[in-house]
Amino acid sequence: MATFVLVPGMLHGAWWYRPLTDGLRAAGHEVYPLTLTGVSERGHLNNGAVNLDTHVQDVLATLEAERLTDVVLVGHSYGGMVLSGVADRAPGRIAALVYADAFVPRDGESAYRIVNDVWKQRYLAGAAAGGGVTVVGSNPALDPRATVHPTASLFQPVALTGAGEAVTRRVYIHAERFEDSPLLETYDRLRDDPAWTVHTLPVGHDLIHEAPEEFLKIALSAAE
Repeated sequence: MATFVLVPGMLHGAWWYRPLTDGLRAAGHEVYPLTLTGVSERGHLNNGAVNLDTHVQDVLATLEAERLTDVVLVGHSYGGMVLSGVADRAPGRIAALVYADAFVPRDGESAYRIVNDVWKQRYLAGAAAGGGVTVVGSNPALDPRATVHPTASLFQPVALTGAGEAVTRRVYIHAERFEDSPLLETYDRLRDDPAWTVHTLPVGHDLIHEAPEEFLKIALSAAE
């Protein structure tokens, strides 16, 4: 039995992972899908102080409180920023990292710095709509449960010491049909890197609904 901790992307809560959560539990694994501070059912905690460090601490606190070790840490989209911060601070608790069409930042990079110009404008427009404290999503295709997201978490650079490099089992899932994807540069950087196992799926960014079986298969393989 493996232990999975699932970190969602911006605007989304633990509910986004329900198909993967159910599949992993059916296979006999322990699963902790998380909702980050200031999002979804934890939206009442939102304020201008919630940032990337807050979200990294959300995960670290779960690892500590539940006494979790040998964890397969899965992150979607913005969740990759959180994964990298957690792996840097608690590499001894992590067995594998699965970045599901997600950011893989280098030291000093923020989500805003990584994204392309199209997404920079979307972030800025969303932040303006949220009064600077939150980012408001404008895509009508979003799940109706999607909420606002703490603005500071997208603009705060991640601080990495390199300690996370001790986690050698690293998986990346690239969604090749994500229109205007801000993650193409990340994919190009990783796809030929021997330190990474890279999968390409012919789907959009909403992996959990567009490729649930493939996502589950990749997650399970990361635990082997």
